Amino acid sequence: MIKDKREVARRGEAAAIPTAWEYAPAPESREIVHFEDRYGLYIGGQFLEPLSNERYTTIDPAREEPLAEIAQAGKADVDRAVKAAREAYAERWSQLRPSERAKYLFRIARILQERSREFAVVESLNGGKPIRESRDVDLPLAAAHFFYYAGWADKLEYAFPNRTPRPIGVAGQIIPWNFPLLMLAWKIAPALAAGNTVVLKPAETTPLSALLFCDVVRQAELPPGVVNIVTGDGRTGAELVSHPDVDKIAFTGSTEVGKAIQRTLAGSGKRLTLELGGKAANIIFDDAPLDQAVEGIINGIYFNQGHVCCAGSRLFVEESIYETVISKLKRRMKTLRVGDPLDKNTDVGAINSKQQLDKIGSLVQSGIDEGAEIYQPPCKLPERGYWFVPTVFTNVAQSYRIAQEEIFGPVLSVLTFRTPDEAIEKANNTPYGLSAGVWTEKGSRILAMAQKLRAGVVWANTYNRFDPASPFGGYKESGFGREGGRHGLEPYVALDGS
Repeated sequence: MIKDKREVARRGEAAAIPTAWEYAPAPESREIVHFEDRYGLYIGGQFLEPLSNERYTTIDPAREEPLAEIAQAGKADVDRAVKAAREAYAERWSQLRPSERAKYLFRIARILQERSREFAVVESLNGGKPIRESRDVDLPLAAAHFFYYAGWADKLEYAFPNRTPRPIGVAGQIIPWNFPLLMLAWKIAPALAAGNTVVLKPAETTPLSALLFCDVVRQAELPPGVVNIVTGDGRTGAELVSHPDVDKIAFTGSTEVGKAIQRTLAGSGKRLTLELGGKAANIIFDDAPLDQAVEGIINGIYFNQGHVCCAGSRLFVEESIYETVISKLKRRMKTLRVGDPLDKNTDVGAINSKQQLDKIGSLVQSGIDEGAEIYQPPCKLPERGYWFVPTVFTNVAQSYRIAQEEIFGPVLSVLTFRTPDEAIEKANNTPYGLSAGVWTEKGSRILAMAQKLRAGVVWANTYNRFDPASPFGGYKESGFGREGGRHGLEPYVALDGS
């Protein structure tokens, strides 16, 4: 028996002793997805060539390779889509019995489940997120939202007791690039359940999930014009927002654009809901289960490469456990695997675009310049594509840009506190108010903190957990209105004289 590694090495058998745990590649097949070379605009139940005659190319951010040519919708294209939605609303969809509308939503939900593997690959290819997240989070939640609102479609009088809910008409919906299919489900499902028709614009960089969803609409035999998809950049979104025959705008995206939309709609009488940026506080008390809390920190900021509006990007740690938490966090960060989004072992995928990568790099450099201490675990990044190493900053002051501005990347800022009141004051010291997390074994402390935190969602001893029955939304510069739950129906109905 050989007991000494040096003896093994002398025999030339060093390879027989593993020095580290290695993961064999486990790639998901790209062959289950077929992209068209060119996509048109989905209007009135069919794909049409853009009247603008403009197109652009959408890419795979992990490889910087083109995936398909996408139509750039102009003013006339948006007008066609709105007219199709108005016609479908007036002549068919709003006249259907609610129970019949529910059947279509149930069909969509089941089709998404049946085609979940295909959609997961599309989400990861076009968005850069790890296939495990697309497969295990995005797709199940998207289907669940359609199932949930299908159940509400014929029960609206119970959702709004002693009121008379009615659909409002045509909804214009603009979604971001971080959760393309899930945000589509959040927008379309309640709108259709309430009897409205929609014109949806996906993000410029991630249109393929919405374009594949058009085939789900066809497969579900949804009446033409009930769902219309117009692709393009911010110009397309601006045309949709300003169109005079759109009754409601729902926007998820940056605070800057949300403010511009609100200015445009001021005085128009159109309804508006905004789900904007965030700079969430994740608060760790000294009695928290620390190993569990560290997993919550990781999930809070490195999930989806930090491309999450409610990401726990500000970590507040009670002083007495600061060193222990940081030590555990750095050790856990060393195990994160950055790489191919289609590999089932990957924890952190590709940054969505070169523009976003540059923004992350700029803000990280500002943190270094202002005096924060940076830590990045050893990590070999792929040679092609857009990548950023998971990063944590310590010795951060409240005034630093990395503690105030939304980075929207895998970058965490760590601050400390001594008392619950100090934690509350620091956590609320932000223009945003979307989400927060509290880690402690004391239920009374959780309830007290939740009452004082100015955040739309407060997680207790967990983070980034969602359910279609639970409303989501923010305060201050994180927007207004709620999506999910019964509250998510309210923006899509007129109640009595409203």
